Formats: sequence, C-alpha cells, structure tokens
Amino acid sequence: ITYKGVESMPANYTEQFKQTVIRRYEKGENLKELSKEFGIALSTRYRWRIKYCSIKTPQRTYTPKEFDSMCRQLQKLRHEIEIVRQCGYLSDIPLRRRLEKLESIYMQGSTYSVYVLCEALEVDRGIFYNHFFRRADRTKYEEEQARLMLQVKQVFDDNAQRFGAEKIRAVLANSGIHVSTKRISGIMQELGLRSVRTDAKKEYKKRQKSEKKNLLKQDFSADRPNQVWVGDFTYFRVKGIWMYFCIIIDLFSCKIVGWRVSRNASTNLVTTAFRNVYAERNNPKNLAFHSDRGKQYDSNTFSLLMQNCGVKHSFSFSGRPHDNAVAEAFFASFKKEEAYRREYTSEESFRKSVAQYIEFYNEARPHQTLKYKTPQEVEDAYYAAV
Repeated sequence: ITYKGVESMPANYTEQFKQTVIRRYEKGENLKELSKEFGIALSTRYRWRIKYCSIKTPQRTYTPKEFDSMCRQLQKLRHEIEIVRQCGYLSDIPLRRRLEKLESIYMQGSTYSVYVLCEALEVDRGIFYNHFFRRADRTKYEEEQARLMLQVKQVFDDNAQRFGAEKIRAVLANSGIHVSTKRISGIMQELGLRSVRTDAKKEYKKRQKSEKKNLLKQDFSADRPNQVWVGDFTYFRVKGIWMYFCIIIDLFSCKIVGWRVSRNASTNLVTTAFRNVYAERNNPKNLAFHSDRGKQYDSNTFSLLMQNCGVKHSFSFSGRPHDNAVAEAFFASFKKEEAYRREYTSEESFRKSVAQYIEFYNEARPHQTLKYKTPQEVEDAYYAAV
C-alpha cells in the first residue's frame, strides 16, 4: 500500500517513516488528516513533530538533533567564558592594551561587531570610540585649528596680553586670516587667555588685600612630577542623589594622581583625597598645591594638613575659574565624554564609570598639550630618563 510518498506503514514505525510523515506536515498538510490517514493517535503525531520538525533561524535550518547539539555547545562556551572572567584575567590587562588590541582587530576588517568585541574584552563602547577616533589621523580642520591657536596666542602675547577676541580678530584680518570672533573667543577660553578686564582695579585691590597667594598665576607648567598639583571637585546627580567627585592632577603630565567620590561635599572629601595620593606618591618634597577658595580647601583642617605635609598652598583669585583651568578642563571633558553619555542606575554605576574614565584619561587619551601623548606616557618617559 502507498500513502502519498510513504511506501508502507510498518507496525513499528521506523525513523525514516516518522521523518517522511513530518516532512509532509512541514510542506503544509494538516496534522489531523495525516493522523486519520495512517490511523495513528494525534498525540503521537505531536510528539513526532516536536522531535523531528526542522528548526528555522535567519541563518539556516536545523534538525532537532543539530539544534540540541548546538545548544549544548553554546552552554559549554558560556561556562568557559564565565570561568575565565571569574579568574580575573581581563582585569589584569591594562585598559590601554585592551583598547590597542580592539583597535587592531577592528582595523583588520573583523567580522565581529564593535558591540561583540567590546563585550568580549570588557571595554565600554564609548571609551573605545573615544580612543579610536582620537587616534585617527587629524582632520584638515584640526590642523587648521592648531595653527590658529598658535596665531591667537602670538597676537595675544605680542600686545602684552591686553587684547580681547574682537581686537585679535581685527589683527588677524589685517594679516589676511579671516575668522569669527566667536571662534577666537573659544580658543582663548581653551588656552586660558584673559584680556584686561573692566573691573581690573577692583580685582587688583582685592589681590593686594588677600593673604592667600596665587602662586601659579595661570602658569600651569611644571619641570618634574610631584612639583605642582591642582585640585577641585564637581557634582553630578544620580537617581536624585548628588554625587561629589574630587580630583588631584599633577601639572607635569596632566595625570589624575588622586580622586574620590562621595555623597557629601565635606572637608573630609578633599582631605582624604589629598592624604591618600600624598602617601601613594611617597610624601613628595617641595610640593605646591593649587585650589579655588571653596570652604573645603579654605578650612582650618585642610590648612593644617598642608602645613603638616610641608606643602605650599596656592589659591585662585575669587571669581577667576581660569586660575584653575586644568582642573576645570578635566571636568568639562569628563562630563562631555562620559557622564552626559550615560544613564546611571545607581551610585555604584557612577563610581565604576568614574574609575573607568580616569583609567582611560591617564592611559589611553592623548592630550594636545602633551603633543598627543597620554599622561602615563609622559610620566613614564620622565622616570626612564632620570
């Protein structure tokens, strides 16, 4: 007897017979009609369907046996990956090396997406993109901007630092360089250049009366590590809670040598951050520390800490954020490149984000003022030469 492609209906159904019937079902025949045709219970047909029906995915069609094998293999790989991660091998590899490896794989035309690559090496995608695009060849605009910055600085210095953005624009225009006042103003802000103010007399008298000296006077250069540190803190709202983020920067390399995150903007925030980094850097001698005149830095507790450590304390003038421009610039970069691009779910996620960004900032982010070297590279080069 022939049943639509099935030559015979054996008493004990063979695997071939079962698969042949299920193939007819997959081609569109009704399962109930097939059960009636062969006199087999419908529940039996359902079991056959579960066991023998093909499993279709966007990539290909699998037999149940193939699919089960693939699931077992996937589970095994997941366990192996979890074991590797629990051993902490990735955390032992510096972020800079992971970024360089990711960039190498990506540039070779990898078939894996950036999401998969970053997930595999536990690197935040935002950090990878920042690293990749900053390491790319400089665009024509960036080269022009670098030249313009030098020209603005030259005009500013040639005129005894008296000219503002509009006058500098006019001088450059006379030389055939046409650029907007707004762009020059942005460059001056980035370079920390300030022209003569209308309240210069008032500020002069205030500086004369002040016992707190500004030792830097917007000169942010240093000849060696641990010569001049600058400190400041900012705040960021996380799930209705204000988080305060304090940093200490070594001016020689622009490296973040110390940081601390707290829920409270107390004196303890800045004193603890300073004590920790002072000990980690082996209690450096002849150190100067610069900060603003906030109550935390102006407190008796912090002043006593400076005296006990033999540190000269330098203060910004009131209402002069550019006196601490290096710290201000870091916080601007942190918020623009990290904080404003994240949706923090908890205090812990914010702390983790801060730690990852500081590691990226120190070890992977090239700085224009350092001739596109990283802070860690500059510091390593100094100690290698001495």
